Amino acid sequence: MKKEIIGKTVGKRRGWLAATIVIACLGIGMKAQAQQSVITASLDSTQLVIGHQTLLHLEIAANQDSKLQLPYLPDTLVRGVEVLNISKPDTVDIGNHRMQIKYDYLITSFDSALYSLPPFRLIADKDTVYSNDLVLRVLTLSVDTQSGKYYDIKDVMNPPFVLADYIHILFYILGLCILILLIVYVIFRKRKQQPIFPFKKEEKVYLPPHVRAIQALDAIKEQKLWQKGHTKEYHSLISDTIRKYIDERFNVNAMEMTSNEILQRMQGLSEVDFVFKPLEQMLVLADFVKFAKYRALPEENEGSMMNAYLFVNGTTPVAPVESEGNEENVTH
Repeated sequence: MKKEIIGKTVGKRRGWLAATIVIACLGIGMKAQAQQSVITASLDSTQLVIGHQTLLHLEIAANQDSKLQLPYLPDTLVRGVEVLNISKPDTVDIGNHRMQIKYDYLITSFDSALYSLPPFRLIADKDTVYSNDLVLRVLTLSVDTQSGKYYDIKDVMNPPFVLADYIHILFYILGLCILILLIVYVIFRKRKQQPIFPFKKEEKVYLPPHVRAIQALDAIKEQKLWQKGHTKEYHSLISDTIRKYIDERFNVNAMEMTSNEILQRMQGLSEVDFVFKPLEQMLVLADFVKFAKYRALPEENEGSMMNAYLFVNGTTPVAPVESEGNEENVTH
């Protein structure tokens, strides 16, 4: 009798131990299952009319430290079902070191059929998880062929106003307005017999040759070149100034002529007779200094400048004197 009671007690203990082990294993399995990555897919509507749109929701639950390779969706889920837009991922912390990622895909179809959408694949660390299958039914529209009236699947949508789409038209209009204003302005100025451009042009003051020559000689004199040892440059500038003056005053191309040629052309002119000698002395001395490396004395340097002044002043044209009034002689 005692053996039977002991046997029953031992059997009960073994049964409780086995049950405890099974429950512990189930708990561990459920905990491990709860920590796995999960991906689920759903549709807002499993049935839509051809050309209409619906949202496909994709939800992913995974550990926060998991390395996820999210499913890639091309422009077409399957042949006949197109992806129009993909929303930005929305990540939410759901606690217990877990996160949830949500995607929304806007899809449509233009072919009536029953479509079986394949499961989406998620790679989490070294595991690969698949979502559930989806079925989408696309219905066609019933067409009344007898009434002869046809309607679009959707109403015509007006695009949003974007200024950049019309900026070139604004430029054309602005350019046309400016052109019209210019034409009106020109016609108005012409009728008033006024210049088209009302701005006054700067009048260039033309100085006579003798004035410009005197100014050039004054500038050379102020530089004090021969006093600084630049004797050759000093005589070259004086000679060039007189040559330019002869060119403009007597219309003789003195800049391209030798000194002897200039003197031959000037000799015999009544306006140059009494200043011919100073001109000759100045040109000959300049040639000696420039070409024969002659070292002119200080008084010779001063004399060349004085001879240049004498030639210009002596050949300055005399302006005619206008009488203030005409006297009438009345004879009786």
